[in-house]
Amino acid sequence: MDAFAQKHSKAVSIIFDSDIGPDYDDVGAITVLHALADAHEAKILATMASNRYEGVAAVLNVFNTYFKRADLPIGVAGANAVNIRDSQHWTDTLLANYPHKIKTNADAWDAVKLYRKILATQPDHSVSIVTIGFLTNISDLLNSSSDEYSKLNGKELVAKKVKQLVSMAGKFPSGYEFNVIKDAAAANNVFQNIGIPIIYSGFEIGEKIKVGLSLINDPSIQNSPVKDAFRIAMSKSADDANGRLSWDETAVLVAMKGYTTYYDLHPGKMKPLAADGKNTWDDNNETQGYLVEKVNHLQVQDLINKLIMHQPKK
Repeated sequence: MDAFAQKHSKAVSIIFDSDIGPDYDDVGAITVLHALADAHEAKILATMASNRYEGVAAVLNVFNTYFKRADLPIGVAGANAVNIRDSQHWTDTLLANYPHKIKTNADAWDAVKLYRKILATQPDHSVSIVTIGFLTNISDLLNSSSDEYSKLNGKELVAKKVKQLVSMAGKFPSGYEFNVIKDAAAANNVFQNIGIPIIYSGFEIGEKIKVGLSLINDPSIQNSPVKDAFRIAMSKSADDANGRLSWDETAVLVAMKGYTTYYDLHPGKMKPLAADGKNTWDDNNETQGYLVEKVNHLQVQDLINKLIMHQPKK
């Protein structure tokens, strides 16, 4: 499938879009993002929030600051976006204990404006977007009109500037998945209308991969918001005794390193979502693809465990 980016020979220009908060695999994912950027495999253009609880921008800024990228621009979804906080309260602990210049969501960009500003300045077909939360921001971007940043509307701007979307979304070949059903209208708009290649890392990919124990048990890692988030959240969930399931990390890994080392791609296209958000697949329209395991998932698990232990550059 020539439309899909595979192995990358140079740093990937990437926009990271997360619902960080309801689950803490987003913490692992943003750590993978920064670890691979420190390895010169990626250039992070922005970190976006598809969730809108007060403090989400500050949480993103905590991690960007910890990894020595305090000035990375942050965008937050619009007023009608999903608003879900974490039940384990790790976000509150991080905001109380780690530095962050951004204090409220009002200190951050509107996500669509930031997308448009960044994309307008990038070379054509150069940007990868990875979504590990709701598709709200991407849908709003597609629906956007020309503005001070570009005369193109949102769909035209994406088609001109974005190489691919990698999305932790869906369950394959069919099923229900959190990121899709929480804003099914936005997800459906993106899946049907974006007009560029989409790679889906489905629920079944991350479900097998459990990480975090080596991180929280390493005494050499101190004063780390990554470790604190995993430690707090894992201690409050008996289901995570063997590690946290790693849906979001797999999507970031594929967006930055390509899929071919660990996965095959099942071609087709997402069918229009059912009214209740259930996703199904059309094998006959090969414009998208979902990941299928090629090697034992423990290889990916070992890699993610290593990457989430990454420490900031001195």
